[in-house]
Amino acid sequence: MTTDIDLTERERAVVNAFQGGFPVVERPFEPAAAAMREHGVDIGAAELLETIQDLDERGVLSRFGALVNAQEIGGAATLVAMHAPADRFDEIVERVNDHREVAHNYEREHPHLNVWFVVSVADEDRVEKVLAEIEDETGQTTYNLPKRQEFRVEAKFYVDGPFDGDGDTEAAGIDCSDLGPDVTPTDESALTPAERDLVLEIQDGFPLTETPYADVVKAIDQDVEWVLETIKRFEREEKIRRIGVVPNHYALGYTENGMTVWNVPDEVVPEVGPEVAALPFVTHCYQRPRHEGVWPYNFFAMTHGRSEAESQRRIEQVRETMSEYWDVTDDDWDSLFSTQILKKTGIRMAERADANTRER
Repeated sequence: MTTDIDLTERERAVVNAFQGGFPVVERPFEPAAAAMREHGVDIGAAELLETIQDLDERGVLSRFGALVNAQEIGGAATLVAMHAPADRFDEIVERVNDHREVAHNYEREHPHLNVWFVVSVADEDRVEKVLAEIEDETGQTTYNLPKRQEFRVEAKFYVDGPFDGDGDTEAAGIDCSDLGPDVTPTDESALTPAERDLVLEIQDGFPLTETPYADVVKAIDQDVEWVLETIKRFEREEKIRRIGVVPNHYALGYTENGMTVWNVPDEVVPEVGPEVAALPFVTHCYQRPRHEGVWPYNFFAMTHGRSEAESQRRIEQVRETMSEYWDVTDDDWDSLFSTQILKKTGIRMAERADANTRER
C-alpha cells in the first residue's frame, strides 16, 4: 500500500465504495451495505457504520455526509495569486490571512506568484474591495483569477487505484443515489429560512448514527420526510455535489498536490476542457483569465499523486491529452506544487447562505 496508515481490506473497500452515491433514505446503511455485498464485499449495515465511525475517529476521513456546493448556495468565491518577497513573506502572509474572507491560502512553487488564496464573500462586489485592502496593506499586486468555466470538481481519492490498476477496486464508486424520495428539481436559486438552516447544519457532516438524516431533524426542528426530500432535491439541483465519505487525502498518501496551468488557445478550450476533466485523476478543472505580462495561462487542472513519480506520470497524461488538440510547447504550461498550507479555514457558508435567504 501507499497510504500513510494501515487499512484493512474492508476499510479500503468502504473508502473506495462511497465517496458519493450514498442512499438518501431513513436507514441508509442497510441498502448501502447490501450494494457492497453485491460487489463482493461481505459487510452488514452495523459493520459499515462502525467502519466509517472508526475511519472518522482515526482521521482517515475529513467527514461523512454531504459535500455542499457553495457556488449554488449564494455569494461568490475567487482564486487570487500574488508575490510575497522572501524577506517579507511571513509579514505579507499574515496580513492576507487576517482577512476573514480568505478561506484557503497555499504557498506554491513559482518564481514570482508564490502565494495563492481563495476569497469567499457573501456579496460578489466585495471581492474587489478585499483585494484593494490587501494591496494597500501589503504593497503587492493581487491577480484575480475567477472561474470562467467549470469542467470538473470531483475530489475523489481511492485507495489502491482505480487509476493505475494496482488494486482491487471492483467496489469503487458504488452508486445508490437512485434510492430516496422522488423529487422534482426547481430553478429557485434563493433559499428559504428552513433550507438555510439545513445547509448550515449539514455542511460539516452528518451524525454517524444508524439514522443520520433523522438526527439532522432534531437540530433544525423539521420532520424527516422534509429533510430527505430537501437533501435529495438539493443533490439534483447541484446544491449538493455528492453524499458519502470525504477522505483526508493526506492520510491516504496523496501528498503531491500539483496545480497544472496551461496557455490553451481560446478556440479549443471548449474541446480540451471536457477531455482533460474526464481523466480520473484530475480533481478540479477550470478556465480562468490570463493577466498580460504576468500570467499567460487560462486553463487549470489540479492533479494529486501519492509520489512525485506518480504525479509526473499524471501530468504527462494531461499533456498528452492536450496535445491531441493543439501543439503544446514547454513554454505553454507549468506545474505549481504546494510547499505549505498557509491557511485553511473553509468557506464561510453562513454568511453566503444568509445573504441568499428569502424573508420568512
